[in-house]
Amino acid sequence: MNTKSAYFYIIATAIFLTLFTNFGNHGSLESFLFIKPSFGSIYSSLEHTYLINNEWWRLITPTFLHFSITHLAFNSLWIYILGSKIERMDGRALFVMVFFLTSVLSNAGQLLWSQQYMFGGLSGAVYGLLGYCFILELDKKRSRYNLPEALYLFMFIWLLVGFTGILNIFGFGNIANTAHLVGMIAGFIIGLIAKYSFKL
Repeated sequence: MNTKSAYFYIIATAIFLTLFTNFGNHGSLESFLFIKPSFGSIYSSLEHTYLINNEWWRLITPTFLHFSITHLAFNSLWIYILGSKIERMDGRALFVMVFFLTSVLSNAGQLLWSQQYMFGGLSGAVYGLLGYCFILELDKKRSRYNLPEALYLFMFIWLLVGFTGILNIFGFGNIANTAHLVGMIAGFIIGLIAKYSFKL
């Protein structure tokens, strides 16, 4: 793996913070990294957290938190696959921008919709990157990122199935479905901007 690539540092950060917080078993550390502190009402604590304490890092840090080894491995693999392709085709700066924008927007969307703070994972950004790739590969005679159409279909179906609650029944745990949806929509929008403004 090329250590100069941005996706390497994203994966490394996720591994470090996940192990540092012991997969969700170190309450005081997680409270410092979750999108909002684990006390107070959502509105008062959000106002205090962001407007008074200026704890703006909380918008991105949940992206790097994972609660099981499979959760971490699965998301890291997708960051490697999608990140390496986007960096190679579109450059590191654009990849980092897409990653951070979709991460922040998916985290904020999950918080505002669910009013819960205990969530984390790279999957909101993964869906954002996937949505970005999907838009740029539309109406192309040749595949830009060499991603099979079946992959897009699988991820979209997985997103829909997640909202049914079936995955929780089968032991996948509580899934931040809104983060996935918001991340994907953000990826669509960024992809459209990149496609028609940057002529990618």
